[in-house]
Amino acid sequence: MIVVMSSGAGEEDILEVEKKIKSFGYDVHRSKGENRTILGTIGHPREDVREAMEVIPSVEKVVLVSHPFKLVSREYQFDRTIIKAGNIEIGGNKVVMTAGPSVFEGKDFYLQAAESVRKGGADILRGGIYKPRKYTSDFQALEEKGLQIMAAAREMTGLPVMTEVVDQYSVEIVSRYVDIIQVGADNMQNFRLLRDLGQLKKPVLLKRGMSSTIEEWLMAAEYILSNGNNQVILCERGIRTFERFTSNTLDISAVPIVKELSHLPVFVDPSSGTGNRKLVPSLSMAAVAAGADGLLVDVYPNSPDALSSQSQVMEPYKFAQMVASLRELAQAVGRTI
Repeated sequence: MIVVMSSGAGEEDILEVEKKIKSFGYDVHRSKGENRTILGTIGHPREDVREAMEVIPSVEKVVLVSHPFKLVSREYQFDRTIIKAGNIEIGGNKVVMTAGPSVFEGKDFYLQAAESVRKGGADILRGGIYKPRKYTSDFQALEEKGLQIMAAAREMTGLPVMTEVVDQYSVEIVSRYVDIIQVGADNMQNFRLLRDLGQLKKPVLLKRGMSSTIEEWLMAAEYILSNGNNQVILCERGIRTFERFTSNTLDISAVPIVKELSHLPVFVDPSSGTGNRKLVPSLSMAAVAAGADGLLVDVYPNSPDALSSQSQVMEPYKFAQMVASLRELAQAVGRTI
């Protein structure tokens, strides 16, 4: 249930309504729009509560939310959420390019990768510090040493940095070093981790689980928002289907669907979404045309030498060429890159 305050409601009016809502046993989340304040109630909606709210003079209307996710919904907040990472705005008119190697392999390697993607048009640096792998024999990345290298790359390039956390125990140390924390597909429904991330005041990029519905994905984001952190970026990264020509099936249709349902920014990861570097430029164009607010691209200075995901990583010059092409497309759909 959502309570929309009238445009003339003052702080005392809002506090009075919040107190009334809590008296029915609900938690309350406040959202301040340009002209109105919206109060979202956490709990099962009841008709008697709706009626009690509607008779309060400072309340303009009460809306029973039609979806199980409330705080992430456009019904709760119609205006788009804009998230800041360094000097970059996410969710506005600019399509944000996030690039770098998904697996960290050393300082010289990463600084070279960081500089190359910066020159190629990246706005945010990515890098896998804690990298969960399918096989124990696979390269597992550099952990805290890698975080220190990422901080050095941020100093060198001036770009904000992003990496993935693998469990709730890594949240505290990762949050000290990076600008955006990524939750991978395997952890989308790690609810303890999501709750801990909700305690932070730092952007979180939440990847869609490979077998998750859009509703399950948005409900995972709801866990983060309901614990106090509204700086969530949703990232479509491909889902598991019966198709064998790609490692996953990139669900481009999820972009306009989620943007209609939610006020949160939406990214697309065409590298993980296909597992094939040759498909990344085409699907990046499709993502921008569909309304994506950003892209997440796996870029490696020398792709044949990559210790992980060799088939999906792009070389820097290919990334730069792709960004140049995307700029023209973005302009055609009223966006910038």
